[in-house]
Amino acid sequence: MEKQAHLARTGAVPSRDLSSRMRREIAKHKYLYILVAPLLIYYIVFSYVPMYGIVLAFKEFDYSKGILGSPWNHFDNFTQVWANPDFMNAFRNTVLISLGRLLFEFPVPIVLALMLNEISRGKMKRFFQTIFTFPHFISWVVISGIILGIFNDQGLYNQILTSLGLEKRSALTDGPSFTAILFLSNIWKEAGWSCILYLAAIAGINPELYEAASVDGANRFQQMKAITWPIVKSTAAVLFILAVGNVMNGGFDQIFNLYNAAVYKSSDILDTFVYRSAFTDATGFGFSTTVGLLKSIINFGLLFGANYLVRTIGKEEGL
Repeated sequence: MEKQAHLARTGAVPSRDLSSRMRREIAKHKYLYILVAPLLIYYIVFSYVPMYGIVLAFKEFDYSKGILGSPWNHFDNFTQVWANPDFMNAFRNTVLISLGRLLFEFPVPIVLALMLNEISRGKMKRFFQTIFTFPHFISWVVISGIILGIFNDQGLYNQILTSLGLEKRSALTDGPSFTAILFLSNIWKEAGWSCILYLAAIAGINPELYEAASVDGANRFQQMKAITWPIVKSTAAVLFILAVGNVMNGGFDQIFNLYNAAVYKSSDILDTFVYRSAFTDATGFGFSTTVGLLKSIINFGLLFGANYLVRTIGKEEGL
């Protein structure tokens, strides 16, 4: 009796009641849990279980002893990584390319979504949205083949230059030109797909707000500024945080299929560097795991830093 009275006074719930309540909730929403189960299993198997391999960053990997049985070498792998000039070059390129993506690529889907929203005719709006979204479903292997065909010595790019009386240029072996191709091709491929999130946010706006603004004499630009942009800004803030938290991933699929030894100095990023160090240069799995761990730590810090800045300076909710 005293125990029950104490629980009544404190508002605590016995563990048996909690477990029974949890079972009832799971039974009530069982189909929802079944729907979520495959995704949960996927992340457990492919994201959480392999985490034990991070210990390779602190070990000298021995194939005969396995990951857990290999001897510890403390921070020797970190020392080798920071002393490697190729790593420092890849680190610099990753930061510069990722910052370029934030500066040049990130705003494009926002502008595109605002422009598509201004198209009043539904069929035309769906047509352009389909046109802009379609490149997302093309593999970088296919796109890289098209780009290589356009910019090779006898490609369309050089044919246009020669027809104008200019000298041929090898854009794929010139660092700045190659970087520009990276940005432009990624914008063409992903801008339409990325703007879907902004269009979804815009679709949730009550049309009566636009009607009321029109009655008050607001033009289309003023309506966009006062009604559409505040909604889009909140979505953009969340996506910006995620983009900043992904800065150390420079875009492996695109760069790996396009780059060559001539542009290693300006386009070799950490992901391509890890690939070569693990499978080409045979530096060992401990070395490549260390690079991956450093990437994750930096991304983790950037994610929380961006979230803090958005919440304090941008006055948005953040994550």
